[in-house]
Amino acid sequence: MAELLINYAPYETRVALVEEGQLVEFYVERPKERGVVGNIYKGRVVRVLPGMKAAFVEVGLSRTAFLYGGDFLPILEGEELFSENDLSPARALCEVLREGQEILVQVIKEPVGSKGARLSTNITLPGHYLVYLPYMSHIGISRKIKEETERERLKKIVEENRPPGTGWIVRTAAQGARAEEIKPEMDFLLSLWEEISARAEKVRAPALVYEEPEASLRAVRDLLTREVSSVVIDDRREYEKILEFLSRAAPHLKGCVRLHEGPRDLFETYGLEVDPRRLLSPRVWLKSGGFIVIEPCEAFTAIDVNTGRYVGKRDLEETVFRTNLEAAREIAYQLRLRNIGGLIVIDFIDMEDPGHREEVYQTLKEALRRDRAKTAVKPISDFGLLEMTRERRRESLYEVFQETCPCCGGEGRLKSRRTICYEIFRRLERMGPHLRNKVVEIRLHPEIAEFLAEEMDFLGEIEAAYGFQLVASPNNDLALWEYKFFIRNHS
Repeated sequence: MAELLINYAPYETRVALVEEGQLVEFYVERPKERGVVGNIYKGRVVRVLPGMKAAFVEVGLSRTAFLYGGDFLPILEGEELFSENDLSPARALCEVLREGQEILVQVIKEPVGSKGARLSTNITLPGHYLVYLPYMSHIGISRKIKEETERERLKKIVEENRPPGTGWIVRTAAQGARAEEIKPEMDFLLSLWEEISARAEKVRAPALVYEEPEASLRAVRDLLTREVSSVVIDDRREYEKILEFLSRAAPHLKGCVRLHEGPRDLFETYGLEVDPRRLLSPRVWLKSGGFIVIEPCEAFTAIDVNTGRYVGKRDLEETVFRTNLEAAREIAYQLRLRNIGGLIVIDFIDMEDPGHREEVYQTLKEALRRDRAKTAVKPISDFGLLEMTRERRRESLYEVFQETCPCCGGEGRLKSRRTICYEIFRRLERMGPHLRNKVVEIRLHPEIAEFLAEEMDFLGEIEAAYGFQLVASPNNDLALWEYKFFIRNHS
């Protein structure tokens, strides 16, 4: 069984999915860096580009968002303009949209670099068991639900309970769920869409009309499957928010949620060590003595497999085969843990036996079945290369924990300044019970000191909670990631 652990702080929420004592998924959300995927906006078309079959839409973000023709559902103001046989979505976009027009859109991809957010007019509202498709009328079942009788059973439940003409996707979490568990969520999503539609009618573009729930609620919505025995959260206010959310969407799941009120940090209590440097280390050792090297590149992620210290017990082909088998399982785990998306190229060690190549390929596919993200995998080539894609689900841990290094011109990576600041916060909170009436001096790099000053509201709360005085002392002799604590009594 698995457990879902949610560690809340005003400046950062950390979510860990633990299976049999092993961390398998890890997510971080920071209010000052919160993403926009899933948000619904009333946008205004600022430019239509027929040659590119795309449009730029102002939704109120720092950069203009874009709508590809393939993401355009020919629906306007709730009315379907064309049937699927009339026009392709791309052609419909060019013929329907005009500059100044107001449309309802949803963000499906975060802004990256100089690119704005990617939009879709095919709105989706995900719940725990279902995804509601307001502009569709079909019923889809998750491909990960394999048994045909179960697929038919779930489809029948949705068909009997849905309003005519509404579209739904049954999520993997619904496997085994009863009608009395699914129906309340269907009612909740229908009610939510009514609220969104009503708000969209009242506001003028550009305007946000629906914001994706914060990390703790998304975790419960997306990760609480039948394999998860409990959800443990260490903040009472967030705990009550989760219970309120479940009361509306899935009342029968409220009993799974527990509040952690122990003196120690939740992750520490469960023996979880989340060190960004170790978590994202390029080299990952295998139990056999071999290792894999994971290198994120601009256009794809490259993964190399090496035998390392493993020499095997028989011949070279057997050594290579066993290393590749172990690497395939570890790669599937690391992709899920680090949340790596996009194109991935794996350089397995060359195998002469076609049967060995096929078994390694099937082993990787089987290991990926536990991954909620959609994957597509091609067989291993004669050169030992395997190409695959993995659905991008929000930011990878590289994007959360790292930023371009100013010291090496972008050739390497290091902890981001905000990550360093929040590490300092957690160190202070751990030391807090021993700091009452003390003065705590932190010597740190000037850039971190400047960044820390922007977080004074959080620092002030920590000082007040534990009754100590904090003094930040910039020091040019320290590296960007270095900091030192000095504790003394009040003079």
